[in-house]
Amino acid sequence: MRNNVLSYLLLPLFASLSFSLSAAPASTTTVQLDPAPVVVQAQTQPLRLDLNKADALTLQKELNGIGKAKAEAIVAYREANGPFASVDELLEIKGIGNALLERNRDKVMVE
Repeated sequence: MRNNVLSYLLLPLFASLSFSLSAAPASTTTVQLDPAPVVVQAQTQPLRLDLNKADALTLQKELNGIGKAKAEAIVAYREANGPFASVDELLEIKGIGNALLERNRDKVMVE
C-alpha cells in the first residue's frame, strides 16, 4: 500500500516536471562577440637585390629559378665584364632567358 501511495504522488510530480521542461521557452539570450580586431599592415616595397653587390648564395636564395650554377654564373659574369649596367644584361648569361628574367625582374635592381 505504501508503494501505491508513493507512486500516486510521485508520478504526477515527475510528469509535470517533464512537461514544464519541454514547454519552457528556449533561451533567447544571444551573446554578441566583439569582431576580431583588424590588423593593417603597411605595404612596403620588398627589398630588391643589387646585382652588382649580391653574392652567389644570396642570388640563389632570393631569386626564383636561380640555382647554384646560375648564381655563380651571374657573379662570374660580373667579375669578368664589370658591374651590370641594367637588369636586362642578365640575358647575356647562358641559361637565363626572358621568362626567367621576367619572373625575377621585380626582385633585382642595378645601382
